[in-house]
Amino acid sequence: MHWLRFLSTILAFCFFSGCSIPHINVYKDPLTPEEHFKLAVAYEQKREYEGAIREYKAASEDIPEAYYYLGNIYFTRGEYESAEKNYKIAIKKLPNNPRPYNNLAWLYLTQERKLKEAELLASRAVELAPEEKSEPYRDTLDKIRQALGKESSRE
Repeated sequence: MHWLRFLSTILAFCFFSGCSIPHINVYKDPLTPEEHFKLAVAYEQKREYEGAIREYKAASEDIPEAYYYLGNIYFTRGEYESAEKNYKIAIKKLPNNPRPYNNLAWLYLTQERKLKEAELLASRAVELAPEEKSEPYRDTLDKIRQALGKESSRE
């Protein structure tokens, strides 16, 4: 009797040891943030925006400029709330970069809303940009001031 119980225990152990509870394997991403960023740029150049968005998001934690580029894609696609959100994140993470300030200002101008805030953003972009690279930012500021009925920033 003991022998039968022992044998059945051994058989049960052998049977159940071959079975395991299913589990999910989580693999480390094989790409670096820089590689995700480069891949996103390639997708964006080919106008494959879904791929670009996916890759910029993957890079964004380590490369804050990705938020700026996400904003640009969303702006291009007419997804203005998402563009605004990403430009604001870019401004927060890159406070000395004039480009997200300028592009958020341009977004507000094209939507004809928050023009006073757009003027402040564009002014900040002009302040941050080196003089030799400030022309596009001055252009944005001038267009906003024109929309507000003010004088040009060049006068």
